Formats: sequence, C-alpha cells, structure tokens
Amino acid sequence: MAHHEAPHKDPRKMGIGRSIAVLTSGGDAQGMNAAVRATVRMGIYTGAKVYFVHEGYQGLVDGGDNIKLATWESVSMMLHLGGTVIGSARCMDFKEKWGRLKAACNLVKLGITNLCVIGGDGSLTGANQFRTEWSELLADLTKGGKISAEEANRSSHLNIVGMVGSIDNDFCGTDMTIGTDSALHRIIEVVDAITTTAQSHQRTFILEVMGRHCGYLALVTALACGADWVFIPEMPPEENWEEHLCKRLIAQRGRGSRLNVIILAEGAQDRNQKPITCDQVKNLVSKKLGFDTRSTILGHVQRGGTPSAFDRILGSRMGVEAVMALLEATPETPACVVSLSGNMAVRLPLMECVQVTKDVTVAMTEGRFEDAVKLRGKSFQNNWDTYKMLAHVTPPEMKSNINIAIINVGAPCAGMNAAVRAAVRVGIIQGHQMLAVHDGFDGLANGQIEPIIWAQVGGWTGKGGSNLGTKRHLPGKNIEQISLNITKFNIHSLIIIGGFEAYLGGLELVTAREMYEELCIPMVVIPATVSNNVPGSDFSIGADTALNTITMTCDRIKQSAAGTKRRVFIIETMGGYCGYLATMAGLSSGADDAYIYEEHYHSLVSLVTTTNKLWINYTTQFLYNLYSEEGKGTFDCRMNVLGHMQQGGTPSPFDRNFGTKMGSKSVLWLTNKLKECYRHGRIFANMPDSACVLGMKKRSLVFQPLASLKDDTDFEHRIPKTEWWLRLRPILKILAKYDTVEMDTSEVTAMEHVIKKTGLVKGGKM
Repeated sequence: MAHHEAPHKDPRKMGIGRSIAVLTSGGDAQGMNAAVRATVRMGIYTGAKVYFVHEGYQGLVDGGDNIKLATWESVSMMLHLGGTVIGSARCMDFKEKWGRLKAACNLVKLGITNLCVIGGDGSLTGANQFRTEWSELLADLTKGGKISAEEANRSSHLNIVGMVGSIDNDFCGTDMTIGTDSALHRIIEVVDAITTTAQSHQRTFILEVMGRHCGYLALVTALACGADWVFIPEMPPEENWEEHLCKRLIAQRGRGSRLNVIILAEGAQDRNQKPITCDQVKNLVSKKLGFDTRSTILGHVQRGGTPSAFDRILGSRMGVEAVMALLEATPETPACVVSLSGNMAVRLPLMECVQVTKDVTVAMTEGRFEDAVKLRGKSFQNNWDTYKMLAHVTPPEMKSNINIAIINVGAPCAGMNAAVRAAVRVGIIQGHQMLAVHDGFDGLANGQIEPIIWAQVGGWTGKGGSNLGTKRHLPGKNIEQISLNITKFNIHSLIIIGGFEAYLGGLELVTAREMYEELCIPMVVIPATVSNNVPGSDFSIGADTALNTITMTCDRIKQSAAGTKRRVFIIETMGGYCGYLATMAGLSSGADDAYIYEEHYHSLVSLVTTTNKLWINYTTQFLYNLYSEEGKGTFDCRMNVLGHMQQGGTPSPFDRNFGTKMGSKSVLWLTNKLKECYRHGRIFANMPDSACVLGMKKRSLVFQPLASLKDDTDFEHRIPKTEWWLRLRPILKILAKYDTVEMDTSEVTAMEHVIKKTGLVKGGKM
C-alpha cells in the first residue's frame, strides 16, 4: 500500500480548468448509473467540467448532441434505476482508425482530456488503445486541418480510467464488477421461486445462467442455493461425469431431499471443450433416472431490474475513486482500472488486468483448468473450494468421535441458517458429530441440545431468521450449568453465531475457564447481526440483507417525496450506536445525510438519522420536531421508523455466500485446533488463540483471539473503536453537495500490480 504524504487532501481545487467525459459501453449492468452519478458529482465538486457521452463509443464518434455538459441535478433520481441512463451501444466504428479520429476531434474541440469508461474488458481495451495512439491521432487531425496546433497542444495528453461494469464478474483483478451482485439477486429470486414448486412435485430443476466465458454467477448461485451440481467453463467436470452426476442425485434423494437443483453457466463445457447444454443434462437425468425434470434459461432477466445496495455503493465508491485517479494521473501513469479488493477500492494497471483476463481463456483452451481457476483470483478460488467441499464429498465411514455444538445468540438475522448449514455439513464430512443447541445460551444451560444431521439442514441457505432459535441472554449466572452440560453432552468445541451478545458471551466463557476447566474447549464466534458492530470483522452476516431492505424502502419513500415535492423524510434505521446501516443506506439511497453516534454534530443541516444519541439527545422525534418547526412554510416533514422488518426477509446472495464460507471455514479451523489441543486422551484448550472471532478484515477471512479484541471494543456503546466504513462518510457528503468535506486519502492506493499477485505466467508455470 502506498500512503500519501498528507492524510487529508482537499479535492475541491484539483479539477479546476479540467474536463472529464464519462461513458458507459458494451453490455449494460445494474449500478452503472450510480457510477455515472458519482463521477459527475465528484468531478463537479473538484471544480472540473463533466460531460456525458450518450450511447457509448458510438456517441463519442458521432459527437454533436451525444456529448453534453452534465449538471449536479442531471444525475439526481437515477441511483435506483437499472441499466444505464446515458445509453450504451456496441460500436464497430470505434474499432476503425477513422472512427477514433472522429472521436478524438470531438474531444479536442471541447477541451476534454480525461475519459472515464464504464464497461467490460473489450470497452476498456478500446479505451487504452485510444490513449496509446492519442498523439498520433492529434498529429493526423492537425495535418488534415481538422484542429489547430494550439488545440492539439492544449489537449496533448489523454488520461483514461476504467470501471468494470459486467454482470458476469469476468474481469481479473477485482473481486466484484458493477452489476454482478444485482444479477445474483435476480437469479436467487428465481431459484427461490423454482425450489418451492420443485419440492411440491419432487422435481429436478436445471437452471442456465449467464456467463459465456466466466462461471462466477453459476458458482455463487450454486453456493447460495445449495445446488447439487454446477457446470462452469473454468473447471469442466471429470470424464464420465454423467455417471457421477446421476449417482449424486440419487444419493441426495436417498438422504431425504425432495428436489435436485443443477446450475449451468451458458459457457459450460466438457474436458474436450464440447458445450454442455441444458437439454443434454435434462435428457440424461430424465432418461437415466426417470426423474421429473424441468429446465429454465434465465437470459436477460439477469441484466435488468433495480440495482442492489451493494452495486449502488460499489458504483458510488468507484466513481469517486475514478475522478481522483484521473486528476492525480500524469502522462507517465499507465491507464488504470478502479477495482474492489475485499472492502477496499484499489487502482490496478488496466492492461495487466486485461492480460490476466485473456490468460484465463488461454488456460481454458489449453486444458489448464486449475490455472484458469487460480487466475480468476482468490475470491473465485475460495468459492470453488467451498463448493467442492460441500457438494462433491461423501461423508466418511470412519467417525472422528468429536462433537461440535452450534449455537445462535442475540437477535436473529438473515444468513444465520446458511452458516449453520455449512458448518453442519462440513462437520459431517470431517467425520464429526454435530450438535444443535436451541435458544442460545439458555438452551446450553437447560440441555436443549440434540444431534443434527445432513438432511435436516437441506434448504436452509434461503431461509431467513434463525431455525435453531436464538436469545439475547449471556451465559452469566448459568456458567456452572453450561459447564456441566458441556461434560454431559460431551461437547468438544463450540461455534457461536450471532451479534455483539455472541462476542460478549464468548468472552464470558473464556474468562470462566479459570474456574471451570470444562470450558477449556476451542470456540469460534461468527459475527451475524444487522448492526455490523462485532469487533474483529468488517462485515457481519445479515447486514447486507438489512441494507437492501432499507434501500428498497427508501426508494419507495423517495417516490412519495418526489411526487408531493417540498417534503423532508426522516428515516430511523436499526444499529443501536453503530452507524453502519445508516451510513451505507445513506450512500445507496442518495440521502442528504446520515446522523450517527460516531460523528458528533455541531449544526443541523441534514435529513436522515438513526437512533443514536449525541451530545444533545438527537432522537428521531427530536429531529422531526425540529424540521417540522423550522420547515413551516417551506416544506413539511414526515418520519419513518423502519423497525424489525430490517431483521427479516430471505437472505441476500451476499449473506448466503458469506454465511456458507464462514460456517465452512470455522469447522475446518476447529478440526485443526482440536488436534493441537488433544493431550493424554482429552481436549484441553486454554490458550487465548483457542477462542477466536472469525472475521473479514480488508481482504481475507482471519481468526482473532476474543481476548485480543477487548482493547478495540467500546463495551458501553457496543461497537468496535475502529470502524473502516467511517472513511466512506466523506463520499456520502460530497455526493449530497456539502461545501467542505475532509477526505482521508491515506488509504487511497498507488497502482498495484496484478501479474505479480497471481504468480502465474503463460504456460502455467509458477
């Protein structure tokens, strides 16, 4: 990471005298509008002129009315719209030199020397070619008398920054491309609808999703719905897959499953690169097994609809970062692409990413499928490993004689059941006996503990809430009873899934180890709460689903506000003292502000709040009364308290996938820890690193000892002392037209290299 000299930089003067053009190209993707809006507003905020280029590269070539000056207001009310408002087109003219000459002439005439391109790898490669031959194009235009020498001099250099908009997530170097999460939302809605009817009739469903060269959508869908089989282009099935598939489907039915789900990427192929089609699989299953089989091809449904909260925030963050990258670029800086790595926006050299993306295709063509999966990046590899572990392994005959108990603690949230399911199944695959504890720590004290088997957790990934039952009570007075039950039920390790209470309860159990040696067993806490306030993790299971619920509600409220004009809405979100939901919902819904406990206010100029108490008691009612009083004659005020609807609903694809990975990883970690702690025929774990929180930190899932997180915890307000998302608050304020905003750019990265990261070169040698 390269840190800038000054941590705070005032971007307001950086763009003065500069012009930026923004275009969307290639296929459309939900969230592109958020990126366009952020680029325009951040550009204007820095003092630059920003232009829309309508209809992609075609508009750049045709010029005229296709290139228009953008204003602050011209991008309002577009965050919630799917597709791209400024239009996109496949453009053949730009591939020809005469087309690029016309495009260059149009830009020079308007004095535009910064281009922001939102599109797939083809669009970004085109942009880089345009930049590379820019001086040659200017020379030709000057020679032909199309532009003057002075104009050529004024526009001597073109800066390019790319953002990847593609629902396939097929661009190497970024964990997620704009539009992927929303496409997964569409797919999962369909899968949920299909599985209910399939269960009624005991059917097998084959679902074809987009992804001609990339299996990301198919792979994550398979994880998120617990599919029996997935076909992806990067990793074709082994020879004789037909027989394996049939055996697997029969085994699933034998375990009590009433349905089978098979996910197929449109680019699916076998080891000889022959396409595998929906019809082929359907015929195989119905003829060989006699199962009632149906197939569905999703097609363009996946591209459409409202962007998810994740895509809106991703687009907004990338747009702001793209403008900063353009304004900081020098003629020596290579064209860059703004990417997401973990929860960080990073800049990567555009052509390196394009090269690695092409290398994946080469690896597939040459039959180096393991390399293809590696080249796709760590996130893809983790998904593939988790899928393989959950779908293609037969539980062993030999049992390990280890009992792992799973407990849900705190308020229920979407995604808890996905974590339980993954933990149960991975545990069974490891040979362990899995135990379900009902009703939180109370259930552990009262002996509400029973074995839980493979078939019991079928279909749990798509279920909201907590199937095990959960309570907020801490171990507290019941510690002695809990330790007796750990002995009685022969529990060797514990998985605690929940919010801040899960963390506190884990700490209480660790502290009580001095008195009760029965508690000297390995434990892991998996953060699951809509509030996202557990120390040791940037994200909690459940927060993404809650954020989508709030965002959808805000969209509806905005329609009401726009229709009636002059109306101010104050919306209260959950989160206690943690402002994560309020801040992120503010970003994804385009709010004017988000009041949070973490940021003390000196004045009131703003419109969205949470229940957090500040120096004066800024309750929702207080703000409502204040705005109602102040706004008389100008606007009227309305108040919405969203309440417990934020905890409910079916889990989002992100929470299903995240819960599945967390559940799997926790069991594998416990299995290793149990081996370490096994001495003289018994398990004894009293070291701090035997009780951990499993959390997402920046770029990876890490285990941190519960005890070591105490220093970073504000126990009174139930929040971590350091919260990464506070760095996004300046973006919220800039996009809401605040005059002076201090931006912390200490984490804005210098260019990172992709080729070195993957460690792969052509030919597949490390």
